[in-house]
Amino acid sequence: MLVRLRNPDRVEQVPGPRTVADLLDHLDVNPTTVLVIAGGQLVTAGHTLSDTAEVELRPVISGGAGPVRCVECRGPAIIEEPRHRSSWCGEHFVDHVQRQIRKAVDRGNGEGGGGPEQRMFSYGDKILVAVSGGKDSLALWDALVQMGYKADGLYIGLGIGGYSDRSGAICKDFAEARGLKLHLVDMQDEYGYTTPTGSRASNRSACGVCGLSKRYIFNRVAVDNGYDVMLTGHNLDDEAATLMNNVLHWQEEFLVRQKPLLPATGPNQVRKAKPLYRLSEREMAAYCVIRGIEYIVEECPLVDGNTGTAHKDTLSEMERTMPGAKAHFLFGFLDKISPQLSVRDANGDPVELHECTQCGMPTTGDLCAFCRQRNRILPILAQPAQR
Repeated sequence: MLVRLRNPDRVEQVPGPRTVADLLDHLDVNPTTVLVIAGGQLVTAGHTLSDTAEVELRPVISGGAGPVRCVECRGPAIIEEPRHRSSWCGEHFVDHVQRQIRKAVDRGNGEGGGGPEQRMFSYGDKILVAVSGGKDSLALWDALVQMGYKADGLYIGLGIGGYSDRSGAICKDFAEARGLKLHLVDMQDEYGYTTPTGSRASNRSACGVCGLSKRYIFNRVAVDNGYDVMLTGHNLDDEAATLMNNVLHWQEEFLVRQKPLLPATGPNQVRKAKPLYRLSEREMAAYCVIRGIEYIVEECPLVDGNTGTAHKDTLSEMERTMPGAKAHFLFGFLDKISPQLSVRDANGDPVELHECTQCGMPTTGDLCAFCRQRNRILPILAQPAQR
């Protein structure tokens, strides 16, 4: 059948027969936003359209014809964001992203707004950004530099074959093109194992080994080089999916620490912050395209089966019908629930951190979790069969 869509005008060939409901689903059109006209007559969801039918999908939302306009300058828009009920041209979309980052920095852990003591960082701070070669971390680094912050980068070579080679090259090229400082840490050279070998030796998931190792190295490099704050590129989708997982499993120890800003509370520790928690994955990808930032599009080959992806899919489907659902979920938690949570030990007392007896980094026990993991992995890798 021949289907004509409006605003913008275009024509699609769709095989039939099929019902109106099936047609709208096939074209990914919200049924509440259009009238379906076939043979000059309005037809309803259950009506069957023949293979030779000529159909018009006529928008019912008023506001005039023509291209979508930028909310700032009224010029042609290149991206729309239903959550904000706004659209922007390229220049003003970049401004939008930077405004959201500034809001995150100023508010710290409070969606209601915070004072200077609650801010993530200031212009006088020495900032380190963890970069992976992906869109979020490189966009964050770029935006901070554009906003006038002093920010260096940190890339960790995880030893994941060609994927690590490509992502590392992208980070190096990004830094060199902009004259920025990039710290490079090769996990095999520095710590004796990679994510794949560590996963096999410890019988833990690759994501578990990788996450613990990265968190340790982030803090280690920041402390050793005198940085005030360590930043990661976790976005709104990441944080909402993590919150969903933590709530579904009632992981209280993780809920307590799910904050955009974690202050340094022990020896050899720096502040950690997530300035992109107000921005979606789609917004960050668009920012990279507009700013001409090359990033690695492929997913990590070891992420298959990660429940975070399933949670993101679920939340995105909710967002499709309820724009703003992810933000309401995450911001509501941060504003209403998170302030009531605090880190406590089994007896209900505040947790105190002290130095790991092996590496000197902060821990609640004698050995930090990273040293315990590494002490399990290295002896196994030293066995001839593991070489």
